[in-house]
Amino acid sequence: MTIYAIKNNKLDEIHEAPFKLEREIQELFEANLSEVMGLKLVRSEFTIKNKRIDTLAYDEQAKAFIIIEYKRDKNISVVDQGFTYLGLMLENKADFVLEHQGQLASALKTADVDWSQTRVAFVSPSFTDNQVQATNFKDIAIELWEVKRYTNGTVAITPIKKSKSATSIKPLTQQNTELKAIADEIKVYTEDDLLVFGSEETRELYYKFKDAILNLADDVQVIVNKQYIAFRKGSNIVCMNVQKKQIRMWIGVKSGTLDDAKGLAKDVSNVGHWGTGDYEVAVTNDKDLEYIMSLVKQAL
Repeated sequence: MTIYAIKNNKLDEIHEAPFKLEREIQELFEANLSEVMGLKLVRSEFTIKNKRIDTLAYDEQAKAFIIIEYKRDKNISVVDQGFTYLGLMLENKADFVLEHQGQLASALKTADVDWSQTRVAFVSPSFTDNQVQATNFKDIAIELWEVKRYTNGTVAITPIKKSKSATSIKPLTQQNTELKAIADEIKVYTEDDLLVFGSEETRELYYKFKDAILNLADDVQVIVNKQYIAFRKGSNIVCMNVQKKQIRMWIGVKSGTLDDAKGLAKDVSNVGHWGTGDYEVAVTNDKDLEYIMSLVKQAL
C-alpha cells in the first residue's frame, strides 16, 4: 500500500523510515503502552533466571502479566521463544509479583493474578509468512504486532489477527510434556467461550451489535477476556457481556461526559462492574441499535 500526503492538492508519497535499532521500537512502545495495548509498564529490561525480558507489562483488566519482545530479525521462531517465556513466568510466579510490588509500590499477591491469561507479544516492523502461520492458532497465548514508521512522523501499529479458520494448538502440544503443561494452564478465550452463556436470541443480538461497532471505524480490535468481549481502538470503546436475557454494555467514556439525550445509559462509575467505561447500557433488542452506536461513537 502506497501512502501519500496532500500538499497543494498534489499527492506527495510518504516513505517508510525504518527503525535502526530494536531499542527505538521498545522506547516507543514503553512510552505509550496504555494507549497502544491497554497495559501498564512494570519494568523495562527485566532479567530472571539468566533470561532478559525486553518489557514486562501488566494488564489490569485481565489481571495478568504480559511479556513483550521487540524484533528486527525475521529469522526467529516466535513460537519456541514465546513458549520459553510463558514457561519462565509460570515457573517463577512469585518473582514477577515481587517485581510488580517493587516497581509500582503495589500490594499485588500471587493469588490476585490470573495466570491463565498470561501472554507474550512480539513487536516487529514485519513478520514472515512462516511466523504468522506458526502463531495462527485460536488458543495460542502469543501475539504479533507490526509497527512501521514513516518519514512524515506517522507510526502505524497493527496487531496481526488470527484467521477465522484458526484451529487449536493443543493437539500439537500433547507429545511434549513442557508445552502441554503450559497449554493446559493458560486459557485463551474466544468469543464462543463467552457466547455460550447467552441464549440464541442474545447471541444473534451480539452479532448485530458487533457488526455495527466494527463499522464505526477502521481497525477496531475484538479482545476477549474471561468476563467480557472488548472492542478496542487505542483503548476500549465498548465492552459487552452476553447473558441469557440481555447484553450488558459498558461504554468507554468517563462519568459526566456522555451525551445521552434518551437517558439509556446508567452511570456506574461508583459501582463495581466488568469491562471499562463509566456508563452501562442493558440491551434486550435492536430497536435502539442506531442510537446506542451514537453513544459508543463518543468513545472513539
